[in-house]
Amino acid sequence: MPGWAQQQLFPTDKQAGQARIARVLIDSPLPQLDRLFDYRIPPLLAADARAGVRVRVPLRSAGRIADGFIVEVVESVAYTGVLSDLEAVVSSLPVLAPEVWKLARRLADRSAGNASDIIRLAVPKRQVRVEKVWLAQERSGTPAPVGATPVHTVPVSDYPEEAMVGLLSSGGRIALDAVPRVVQLPGGEWVGHWAVTLAALATQALARGGSAILAVPDYRDQSQLMAALAAVLPPDRVVHLDARQSNPDRYRSLLACLGTTPLAIVGNRSVVYAPARSLALIAVWDDGDPLHCEPLSPYVHTRDAVLLRQEQQACSVVFAGHARSTEVERLVELRWLEPVRATRVYTPKVIPTAQQSSDDKLAAVARIPTAAWREAKAALEHGPVLVQVARPGYAPRLACDSCKQSARCTVCEGPLGMKTSRSTPACQWCGALATTWHCVHCNASTFRLVGQGSVRTAEDLGRAFPGVRIIIADGDRRVLTVPASPALIIATRGAEPIADGGYRAVLLLDGERMLARESLRVGEDCLRWWANAVALAAPGATTVLVGVGGPLASAMATWRLSNYASGELADRRRLRFPPAIRVATMTGSPSTVEKAVSALTSIEGTDVLGPTEVEGGLRAIVRFDYAAGSQVASVLKAEIVRNATNRRKRIPAGEGRMTPLPTLKVRFDDTEPFVDV
Repeated sequence: MPGWAQQQLFPTDKQAGQARIARVLIDSPLPQLDRLFDYRIPPLLAADARAGVRVRVPLRSAGRIADGFIVEVVESVAYTGVLSDLEAVVSSLPVLAPEVWKLARRLADRSAGNASDIIRLAVPKRQVRVEKVWLAQERSGTPAPVGATPVHTVPVSDYPEEAMVGLLSSGGRIALDAVPRVVQLPGGEWVGHWAVTLAALATQALARGGSAILAVPDYRDQSQLMAALAAVLPPDRVVHLDARQSNPDRYRSLLACLGTTPLAIVGNRSVVYAPARSLALIAVWDDGDPLHCEPLSPYVHTRDAVLLRQEQQACSVVFAGHARSTEVERLVELRWLEPVRATRVYTPKVIPTAQQSSDDKLAAVARIPTAAWREAKAALEHGPVLVQVARPGYAPRLACDSCKQSARCTVCEGPLGMKTSRSTPACQWCGALATTWHCVHCNASTFRLVGQGSVRTAEDLGRAFPGVRIIIADGDRRVLTVPASPALIIATRGAEPIADGGYRAVLLLDGERMLARESLRVGEDCLRWWANAVALAAPGATTVLVGVGGPLASAMATWRLSNYASGELADRRRLRFPPAIRVATMTGSPSTVEKAVSALTSIEGTDVLGPTEVEGGLRAIVRFDYAAGSQVASVLKAEIVRNATNRRKRIPAGEGRMTPLPTLKVRFDDTEPFVDV
């Protein structure tokens, strides 16, 4: 195994003898420990203690042992006192690559978080058996599961050749407008055109001697992309690295990425932390999908991690999607990203319809206007028809039949709903059954149905299209593909399966309900949901957008989706809303939030909204320019550390209970900063 990995795994005696002081990052969520600690390397551990390995170290102040990673090994440090010795080297395998550590440190500093929280996402838990097998193969020279089978480049069809060739040769950065169609692979499987495009780009990156990281939102997208890669790359050149994998499989995939062989690495948001020293390309599909936003602290979005890693390793970057997010549109307008469109104009046939007429009897029974019913009926003679709805289940929400107030759970105050027409009403939050429910307003005990989910829609359309097969695809029913035979596919947004040859018609229902959601991003989210569904249609198939008008309907009908993103970004600039500016939310006890707000007043270009009362204390939102980001993050991180290291004063017996420590939670670049404040 040549190169960096060989030198790190099996150092010479001279290299081992040089190891004097280890600088260690401790694996801890405590913000005051988010720095490097220096430890002396005892002679017994000198052969194994090197950058990237897992170690155990003593914490003298706490009197315990902690886990961590050696970040670097140095000859001397500025500290003149006596250093503690490393307790143990857990594994001699350097699983924390230097580029991953640098990325984690910068992302943590940008979001006032801990680098160890990011590394915990990047480096899975150690699997001893997997590691022993891998090390044994490396030492014996036995070929590892991932080899170096030659790669043949595949041209990127439907896009300007000069743009695609220049992308990898010059470290280009592009915003790619995906072609809205499905294509058939040589093996007969149908996938989105975007998957074939990313697979072709991966072959070109690997042929140039570099790896490609391909990040997608969920398992449905991964299935398409893996199929497209399997058609153009040898199996040993593709690595699947995903948080949904079992622990052994994920650890095995990580070890495969430590070598020097160029690979195509596929996964969800955490794949952007995959070790890849010779990184040639990072491609992100559908960056506007909320699944790209990490729900764990420090809440780093895939897009932000990609931007910093591109700057760090000078690789090429592709943001691809059918509908452009406002964040990508901002980068396009700043000329940081170059927009690239297909050489041929693909304009799907989208027909927006106005509000459903009260005289339309079919609309009252089946939730679709007569015009949409005619399109679906004609299309069913040739193949499947997709019907997109907003919510799963039977009735997404229940209300009191007497006073019409929303029915709430008696356990957690969550909304009640029904999954089927015969199921017992249950809480949508905690799952508690509402068997003995009574309205808190009028004491009635009967429900009325509010809204229609996928199951109820299937029942209604079953009556409107008697004898037609109906398939439901939602969170409870995983359907990835459907045949080309006639059928009605009732799917929630984002759960639409791929149809062989594409859908013969697409009906987009519940447009008004989707737009009624309280969200700053509701317009661009709806555009993305609808565009992704339209892209599954067969060439020439009709899409009916029910009950939506205005700019969104115009953008869908003309398929000028980037124009909507540009207009939305212009509105955000006038209002100082993200992504025109950055935001950070501060939540906690009144004293800590007030101190944090006070610490930010001296920073130029910032303004604070609030604080306002929320459950558990106060919440404030600080808006700031991108140029002030590092200063704001530094100030808030100092407040977090100060708050965490604050000590309670001892209260003499009989003078009352000890008050809890004040809390402070900070989140940068919240996707919904102005909702439920």
